[in-house]
Amino acid sequence: MQKIVSHAVLAAAYATALAAPVCAAPQARTPGPGGTITWGVATEPSCFDPHRSSQQAAFFVARNYIDSLVAKRPDGSFAPWLATQWTISPDGTEYTFTLRAGVTFHDGEPLDAEAVKANFDFVKKPENAANAAALLDRYARAEVIAPDVVKLVLARPDSSFLESVSNVKLGLISPKALAGGDLCGGGLALAGTGPFVFQSYVRGQSAQFTRNKAYAWAPGSAAHTGPAHLDGFTFRFLPEAAVRAGALTSGQVDVIEGVQPTDIPLFADQPDFTLLKGPLGAGTAFTFNINYTRAPADDPRIRRALRDGFDPEPIVRQVYLGTVPRAWSIIGPDNPAYNKALVGSWGNDVTGANRLLDEAGWTGRDASGFRTKDGKRLTIEVGYPQPYVRDNREILIQGVQVALRKNVGLDLNLRIITAGEYAKGNASGTWAIYPNTDNPSDAARELWDMLGAKGFLYTNVPNPDPEITGLIDEALLTTDRAHKRALTDRIQVLGIEKAFIVPLFAPSWFLAARRGVQGLGFEAGLDSPANAYDVWLSGEGQ
Repeated sequence: MQKIVSHAVLAAAYATALAAPVCAAPQARTPGPGGTITWGVATEPSCFDPHRSSQQAAFFVARNYIDSLVAKRPDGSFAPWLATQWTISPDGTEYTFTLRAGVTFHDGEPLDAEAVKANFDFVKKPENAANAAALLDRYARAEVIAPDVVKLVLARPDSSFLESVSNVKLGLISPKALAGGDLCGGGLALAGTGPFVFQSYVRGQSAQFTRNKAYAWAPGSAAHTGPAHLDGFTFRFLPEAAVRAGALTSGQVDVIEGVQPTDIPLFADQPDFTLLKGPLGAGTAFTFNINYTRAPADDPRIRRALRDGFDPEPIVRQVYLGTVPRAWSIIGPDNPAYNKALVGSWGNDVTGANRLLDEAGWTGRDASGFRTKDGKRLTIEVGYPQPYVRDNREILIQGVQVALRKNVGLDLNLRIITAGEYAKGNASGTWAIYPNTDNPSDAARELWDMLGAKGFLYTNVPNPDPEITGLIDEALLTTDRAHKRALTDRIQVLGIEKAFIVPLFAPSWFLAARRGVQGLGFEAGLDSPANAYDVWLSGEGQ
């Protein structure tokens, strides 16, 4: 008979398990070369080309074969990588990078100023890389100063530009590979400069990578220099959490990501395994982004009723068993730009939410108990693209559905849509609610992504709110750090006050590994697992 364990028991087991440290694997010996590992991942990338991809789960895969000009440290500062140094002009419009000597792409092409120019010019065109092109909205051109010196010129200042340059979306790919056409399918054609070479890909099953033996240009934030320790590794695509956990406990894989709360006691404080927890919402929270220009959510009373008509805390606790907290801002709590003043300032006002809906004229009820007006049900659709569904987030949304129906009679219609449906709705500006997290970035850039006039959500929405979009543009323009922080604080408040956003929870990435796998960690620029460059095998647990 299968043993049934209650959520309360699991939560208690989790709390006990996490009494032990979960931040890093114990370092048993000095790192040594050799060996391979198999890594079970929850999400199969729909595109392996970071210029084109929009999946957060695809970016840490890409980081194994794609390097950037600079690296982001955990403290938010920047370290040399493919560029050994850089200067910024006093007016903030010219960034001059000196490139590291001797760097080659996996196809043998040299990394030089012409290659950097080719990449930035390529990405700038939305038809080539619509997602990454958003980071270059102020980029004008690249100038080759010398074979090892390139100047990136902006049309106007962008206070987030160095952060964008460190992002894997603007990582460098061989110009020869760029000219070869669509690289989404991965494989040897996708030639970066990274510590691993993309060897092969079998759709629905796995992707295989081998060590780049020539690698001698690790970022300044890495734990070692020279080639990677591992001979290679394989990603296996295992979308079911229970299957991933079973594969690790049975020895079929060596590492898994996306460990679910119910599986945490299997690995935390266990002699044969190590559990690691990543930063807590170092990017953005998981948030309902509400299209405030589309009926019925163009009425602020409807948006505020949705915001206040339920309590996120017990729903988050039930789904994630206390492993992550509810969110208060679109910016995550481990992000230095997080506005702590929002904590406790909104939400869970069911009486007020019902009053707002009455005032808006939604006073009727249909046979299912939903509010109506002029015979029409009060419905707002949540279109969740299937490639991005992970970590039980659809179950969380279902919990919000139930609460809003019961508390205020609002029909929150969750629909799992295709990537094509999402792209069509985004292109036409007709999306209603988009549930999303954004990668760690400069706070002004994150807010621009979610709420800016030319960010990826509102670029095709007519007449976005001029107050909030104007403040975001100002935050991107200013080089005064104190003024920028005041602006991003205010933007976070306005997003809540106007109910353009409804933050739900602050996510954290969980990894589990067998004891002998050392050197796992998290990349500050991704808020997700780091690549396998520093990973090594100690021989324990084999």
